[in-house]
Amino acid sequence: MPSPRSARRASILAAALTTAAGLLLAPAGSAAASPTGHPAALSSPVGVRVGPSAAPPPIGPAVAVSEAELTPTGTEHRSAVDIPTNVTAGVAVFDRLTGRFTESLQADRAFRSASVVKLLLALDFLWNRGPGYEVPQADRDRLEAMLSRSDDAAAGHYWSVGGGSAVVSRMVPRLGLTGTAPPPAGYPGYWGYTATTAADTVRVYRYLLDTAPAPVRDLVMGALHRSERCAADGYDQGFGLPSAFDGPGAVKQGWSGFSSGGCVSSGTPAAAPSRVAGRGSRTSVPADGAEGAVTGRRSPGAAPPSGGASAAAVDLTSDALHTTGTVGPDDRTVVAVLTLHPDGTPYGTAYSKVTALTGSLDVPGAVRPSGTRFTTWGSGVRVRTAPTTSSAALTTLPAGVDVLVACQKQGGQVSVPPYVNDWWAYLPQYGGWITNIYVTSPDNTLPGVPRCS
Repeated sequence: MPSPRSARRASILAAALTTAAGLLLAPAGSAAASPTGHPAALSSPVGVRVGPSAAPPPIGPAVAVSEAELTPTGTEHRSAVDIPTNVTAGVAVFDRLTGRFTESLQADRAFRSASVVKLLLALDFLWNRGPGYEVPQADRDRLEAMLSRSDDAAAGHYWSVGGGSAVVSRMVPRLGLTGTAPPPAGYPGYWGYTATTAADTVRVYRYLLDTAPAPVRDLVMGALHRSERCAADGYDQGFGLPSAFDGPGAVKQGWSGFSSGGCVSSGTPAAAPSRVAGRGSRTSVPADGAEGAVTGRRSPGAAPPSGGASAAAVDLTSDALHTTGTVGPDDRTVVAVLTLHPDGTPYGTAYSKVTALTGSLDVPGAVRPSGTRFTTWGSGVRVRTAPTTSSAALTTLPAGVDVLVACQKQGGQVSVPPYVNDWWAYLPQYGGWITNIYVTSPDNTLPGVPRCS
């Protein structure tokens, strides 16, 4: 029977855009390597490969260039970048093949880093381990969890053993960061309140890819290439780069202030409600039950703890959602998208807005997925291995998130009074199916979506 719900169809992510003018690298200089095997501090580390299939540059002196040439400031342009309503964004996109920034928008604006600071935690731990860079297996496992599953307990461990804010203070001069700073006074344990910028995030990735000793690069980038959809705390990490592009390469996401991430997989149980110094309050996702449930507006995210000074330059109240990483063959393009959303924004809404913003960027080497995006409704919506409720559940969706649908077919009948439907949508980026009942559409079938062969 046709659904009485009103039609509301999400737009498809923007196609490839016109390349805008960026920054050219200056003639190469050199700098001596430190006894640790890491290069001596520069204004910012650089080194661009000459082609997407070229071998990594030899580990040794880094290329010295001026700060003006590295910083996107002064080259800001928006081209056709889609900044969603009520979203504050800092964006930097750097093409390592050409040595140009293709996007720069508020790239030097400071945001609280959330879990993006885990890149600095990993690098600080590895910094003085040269020349052999031997890492105990326990730390390899902990670093893998921190980077691929965004594990907060691992981050708390390295923040503690590294001396807290001293980690950030050490890494700023090492990497030539210009907008990164420790958490503000009054919040020394909140590693997620470390300030950073899109431009600095690009610098970190460029150091990792082009200057870091090979064991460091392989360990960190390898873990980022294995980024898992469900984070350790039950948050879906598929927003931004993983959803906007096929084969995004390496991914490190960050979120802060949201109350539920809506992601459960067979290998990732939902986190119990807890308070983590790096992020704030968390709540578990719905327990397994029906295909989904009707949901209302989430409660506002936790406010910063009382006492201490507030950070005038960094917003600690708005909900933060960041997507960073690399796109294309041989990690061709580095992308950093840092965003703020009004306090109380549902996670699925922010997830969809960051994905739309990311998909509108000029990202050389990117491959955009085919399909049609639709908005879902309800919470705990299951993604299943086959179009039937008897098949295994792969994961759940964040409430109200946009999904990419490749095709649809009839399968097992689902009843969620007053709706009854036996059509299912295939989600290629999840590798599974959801009932069409929870896809916003005027009818049982989705308009413009082909039948699955």
